[in-house]
Amino acid sequence: MNKERKSVMPLSQRHHMTIPWKDFIRNEDVPAKHASLQERTSIVGRVGILMLSCGTGAWRVRDAMNKIARSLNLTCSADIGLISIQYTCFHHERSYTQVLSIPNTGVNTDKLNILEQFVKDFDAKYARLTVAQVHAAIDEVQTRPKQYSPLVLGLAAGLACSGFIFLLGGGIPEMICSFLGAGLGNYVRALMGKRSMTTVAGIAVSVAVACLAYMVSFKIFEYNFQILAQHEAGYIGAMLFVIPGFPFITSMLDISKLDMRSGLERLAYAIMVTLIATLVGWLVATLVSFKPADFLPLGLSPLAVLLLRLPASFCGVYGFSIMFNSSQKMAITAGFIGAIANTLRLELVDLTAMPPAAAAFCGALVAGLIASVVNRYNGYPRISLTVPSIVIMVPGLYIYRAIYSIGNNQIGVGSLWLTKAVLIIMFLPLGLFVARALLDHEWRHFD
Repeated sequence: MNKERKSVMPLSQRHHMTIPWKDFIRNEDVPAKHASLQERTSIVGRVGILMLSCGTGAWRVRDAMNKIARSLNLTCSADIGLISIQYTCFHHERSYTQVLSIPNTGVNTDKLNILEQFVKDFDAKYARLTVAQVHAAIDEVQTRPKQYSPLVLGLAAGLACSGFIFLLGGGIPEMICSFLGAGLGNYVRALMGKRSMTTVAGIAVSVAVACLAYMVSFKIFEYNFQILAQHEAGYIGAMLFVIPGFPFITSMLDISKLDMRSGLERLAYAIMVTLIATLVGWLVATLVSFKPADFLPLGLSPLAVLLLRLPASFCGVYGFSIMFNSSQKMAITAGFIGAIANTLRLELVDLTAMPPAAAAFCGALVAGLIASVVNRYNGYPRISLTVPSIVIMVPGLYIYRAIYSIGNNQIGVGSLWLTKAVLIIMFLPLGLFVARALLDHEWRHFD
């Protein structure tokens, strides 16, 4: 019966061919724990590649594969990259090797949360089911649709970037224009993503749309409300929704655990996204004669700034969490963590002599510590809470000014901004690493 089913099954026409996982099922009545080596190995690999598709780092993917393998009486060795896994499962004197890949990378914290719970429950709930039943359970997770429409994702980007631009020093005109620009830009990117448009095209087009939308809305405000021309500096906020926070942070965490292949591939991807976004932003700004400049002073007292930073940080982190497909509860939880951690970071810079990079380390450390406590309470993946909390700390303004200055042959100025940005970016994952090492016994050891 299985042979007949395989003989008529059409081959995938995709560039990254779809794997017919059900072809690995040999005996539909045998529990997964006692199935053949090939069948058990397919389960281990499928869980691993599905977790990788959610955007999590190599350490977490390997940990999940190991837990599944132990439940199925296997020994697993895996080499994990950004979009591919090479792994071998051993049982006694026999072994079975597979190479798996996905067509694109992305972030889906809702699916990641469900998968982590699936892995935790696997030994008790799934190991004694048949292989077909296990694959059916994985099918439900894999085919789970995203929670939010492109319109909601656009609104989330607008909310995040308007909060972001206030934290950078922008006022109401910049916030409104950033909301419109980022909202329209991310809406376009979401539509292109639904049509499986390539990452480079999606980023380039969405950033161009965001910058042009900011320009149009700014000109409307300038013409009707006579706002000052200096408010054009906020156009940088309209493109901050493309900040590759997950790959930036997970790359450094993977490198710190010596998962060099995954870390370097993620870092290369993050740099590619950042370069495309900033170069497109620079080209559009050059065409419309927009220049990055210091924001006009808001004229607020230190106490008022502190009180406004809390909701602005919350909105920024909450918006990014929604863009990462977090559930409402997870997004709100991340928002509160980010409000505390990011406000602390900004206040340390304003009220002490602490350099921005050191303040970023403190903010990330606090975010990591709070996320670890929350993880023990409700089981949310730490990375689903910490990355949105510190994405808002990534110095997108510094990176853009660096590229803008270099593009205009101001190499010294550009290098200075780039150095400041790199220092902050390096200290953010370091803060998370220290928090994880303090509260996670498995993380702080190698074995």
